[in-house]
Amino acid sequence: MRYSKMMMMVQKVLSETSESSIDFCMSSEMANRIELWSRMYEDRPPWISDTVETMELPASIAGEIARLTTLELKTECKGSARAKYLNEIYQKKVLTGLRIPVEYGCAKGGLIFKPYPSLGSLDVQIIQADCFFPISFDSSGRIIQCVFLEQFRKGNKIYSRLEIHDLKGDILTVTNRVYLSTNDFTLGSEVGIGAVDRWSDLSPSISFSGVTRLPFGYFRVPLANAEDSDSPLGVSVFSRAVGLIKEADRRYSQVNWEYDAKEAAVHIAQSLLKVNPQTQETEYPKGKERLYREIDYNMGATDKPLLDTFSPDIRDQSYYNGLNKQLRLIEFNCNLAYGTLSDPNNIDKTAEEIRSSKQRSYQFISDTQASLQVALEDLLYAMDFYCSVYQLAPAGNYVTSFVWDDSIVVDSNAIIEKNIKLTQASLRSRIRAIMEIDRCTEEEAVEEIKRISQDNQITGQDVDWTEDDDQQESQEGDIDESTGESESS
Repeated sequence: MRYSKMMMMVQKVLSETSESSIDFCMSSEMANRIELWSRMYEDRPPWISDTVETMELPASIAGEIARLTTLELKTECKGSARAKYLNEIYQKKVLTGLRIPVEYGCAKGGLIFKPYPSLGSLDVQIIQADCFFPISFDSSGRIIQCVFLEQFRKGNKIYSRLEIHDLKGDILTVTNRVYLSTNDFTLGSEVGIGAVDRWSDLSPSISFSGVTRLPFGYFRVPLANAEDSDSPLGVSVFSRAVGLIKEADRRYSQVNWEYDAKEAAVHIAQSLLKVNPQTQETEYPKGKERLYREIDYNMGATDKPLLDTFSPDIRDQSYYNGLNKQLRLIEFNCNLAYGTLSDPNNIDKTAEEIRSSKQRSYQFISDTQASLQVALEDLLYAMDFYCSVYQLAPAGNYVTSFVWDDSIVVDSNAIIEKNIKLTQASLRSRIRAIMEIDRCTEEEAVEEIKRISQDNQITGQDVDWTEDDDQQESQEGDIDESTGESESS
């Protein structure tokens, strides 16, 4: 069923049964947009036809941004026995294959990581943007009221379960309501949750106190919502290029048609071809059926020749130039570096423009990583919450760590060369250099220097690598103060 139509049904049943009026933060226009982004991502855009085919750009855009976002991500949960238990689930059920759900979130504007107790442990459900309905947000942008929909068919009956999460103050209320219908046009009438075997173990309503946020992580694409500026919902990474993608598909179809229309052929008179006496069908030379085109020529001096070769020039270069420029516009509007979708060998852009495009892409990827980190931290909070409620692991604190890759904009060789020169000129300590090159902590850098020192002593080179480090650190600090620049570790 269409997402926008399902939203209207959910709004209706909640408004009819709620003691107070419910104002959905999602407008019908926003629901239609999520529906459009989903269709585009699934290669079913509304403009596809017999004459217009797609380049599948939405999936490529979302996939590339998800790849760059999760590239070499290292995150874990440390601390107590509770932390070890959470980390095991976190690594196996969330981080393994994380790029795929992030791609769905990038394509449709958002994603929810929702943990739930299962068979004495925890599982994590990935819910895409067109499968849940945010009702309201707080001032910080966190969802405080949300509806999840689950449906299944049995014969000609459709069972629908609405799982409603409502946070008021520090009280969380989770309500389950089940509806039975015989068609796709309505949720139908409400029935008891115990009447459905699949959901009979669920409680109709349960409340928890001392809750600071809803027990799930919401990943939101970090773009301003140009579709509905009053809505706190996320938008697709290609939301600002819908029209451009439509035009790119049209131009791509023109290129393909150019090749089809200019395909070499031989126009041949019917009189030169054999006719099967049984079927009365024209017989073409075996394997050449596609080459010949039968023409009904009349004999005469003014008629065309009985054989006429059709082989016009193909204007593909002009079409490809136009398509390439269109792809450049899409790259700009989707925060991708030039050459991601367009021809990377095209040099009509200056080096400064290319550098700026990479920097713009890096900034958006950094923002996306920050948004994903918030969602994963909220997910771990939710997992810890269920561990406490259902006593799945001993009580204890946990600490999370995140290391994100920055190689899409940072030249590792340039960093190494810079640190070698600064160290040789006594303008930087070896500790600081190793910290920047290996992106490690000061303690790890000190341990690395000790290991290097031991290796040198074994080979007969008695060198103290830590000598004068304190003095060099002081010199480096003086230089930073005089120049007003700060070094990043």
